[in-house]
Amino acid sequence: MVFKKMMRAFGVGGPTVDTVLANPNTRPGLALEGQVRIAGGDHDVTIEGIVLGLVTRVESEHGDNLIEFHRLPVSGPFQLAKGEQRELPFSFPVPWETPVTDVYGQRLHGMTMGLRTELAVAKAVDKGDLDHVAVHPLPSQERILDAFARLGFRFKNADLEHGAIYGVRMTLPFYQEIEFYPPPQYAGAINEVEVTFIADPEGVEVVLEFDKRGGFLQPGHDAYGRFRVSHAEADTTDWTAVVEQWVSEAAGRYQGLRSAGGFGAPGHGAPGYGAPGYAHGGGYGHGGGYGHHGHYAGHGHGRGGMGMGGVAAGVAGGVLGGMILGEAMEEVFEDDGGGEDE
Repeated sequence: MVFKKMMRAFGVGGPTVDTVLANPNTRPGLALEGQVRIAGGDHDVTIEGIVLGLVTRVESEHGDNLIEFHRLPVSGPFQLAKGEQRELPFSFPVPWETPVTDVYGQRLHGMTMGLRTELAVAKAVDKGDLDHVAVHPLPSQERILDAFARLGFRFKNADLEHGAIYGVRMTLPFYQEIEFYPPPQYAGAINEVEVTFIADPEGVEVVLEFDKRGGFLQPGHDAYGRFRVSHAEADTTDWTAVVEQWVSEAAGRYQGLRSAGGFGAPGHGAPGYGAPGYAHGGGYGHGGGYGHHGHYAGHGHGRGGMGMGGVAAGVAGGVLGGMILGEAMEEVFEDDGGGEDE
């Protein structure tokens, strides 16, 4: 698949830049391959530099901001003669913590991602257009999302929050929340579940936040869980059983809090996958060997619109049955001129 965006820098007669992605689909930890093709205009110019940047929208207490979170220089200064053609190949590494934008080929409502071409000429910078990029989940992330779908959870929304998660090593200034409505068997105890993935070369840190309903003389509160999954274990674990235990623990189906190392997944789950301890109301849990976050640093909970619907047959239907697809890229990025935080 080839994806193109063209821009004419600095008015009529200036150089033309055509960024070509060999494939706009990628995963965290992989790379986007392509070429920046530049054509000289009607006069010689000095190109001071060409830079590519990965751009997305992030929620903060000040509203949505378009931010660039990863940059790659493609070229330093060079002379471009009138009418000259140049092709500059690139391999753009996608950070491991890059949020997921697409599941089963469908854009998650609330998610946007683009690769921006930046051309500098004569001390001026033309940031040009944005090329659509689709970030698909890692196998471990996909298996966990599959498990939520099989248990009947319905997708609500996905967004990016500015800040950091307490106790989790992060390199990006934001994190993703993928939100689900619970199935009927958990609806009496849980309002919704938020899933956050923080990936690295060895595995994925999974953080769960459960919005728990209140009961008789008991106010509602949040419960938090955190656990780690290695990439190698993605295909060797019964994730439905594991996730079912995590959710049941948060819903209070087990009496009291148990040590994280004390038991594995119910039924035929993988040994060693004990349910994490849960922190309630912003405190800290008791899980043996597992850290738990009680607070989100810079956590501004602005909620996007929700998409609800019946759960279609199969896992893809389960994940996407309640999904509203993301906006078209030209609509999402049309307000590129304001509110950028770099």
